[in-house]
Amino acid sequence: MARTDTFHCSVITPERAVLETDATSVVFPAHDGEIGILPGRAPLLYRMGAGELRVESPQGNQVLFVDGGFAQMVENRLTLLTEAARKIEEIDPAAVEKQFAEAHSMPMRTDAEFKARQRVLRSAQAQRQILARRGSGRAA
Repeated sequence: MARTDTFHCSVITPERAVLETDATSVVFPAHDGEIGILPGRAPLLYRMGAGELRVESPQGNQVLFVDGGFAQMVENRLTLLTEAARKIEEIDPAAVEKQFAEAHSMPMRTDAEFKARQRVLRSAQAQRQILARRGSGRAA
């Protein structure tokens, strides 16, 4: 008999499937805030932002950093396609600070260069905030 109090959650990057689990709830960063998903959610397609992904499941809770992409909920299956995803313990505070510094030195002569710089800054800032909330790394 299929469980109705959970739904399947997949987090996929171009390199690999980072997470495959049954979840009771998921909160992901959207481009304009946060979106919460519960079992039985109506179909959804949403653009994600950079930030903290929180997954609650019968096996325990997980927190990951995700860097943009798309979320799709169809027939009790949530699929999150993202550029990058890593568990909080995999985030290197020194690498985040280096990314932040490099972003500040990126050129902004064209609209494309400006958008690329803003994207890198948003990613670094989101990782800084996650580390600060989790008590490791430098505060934002």
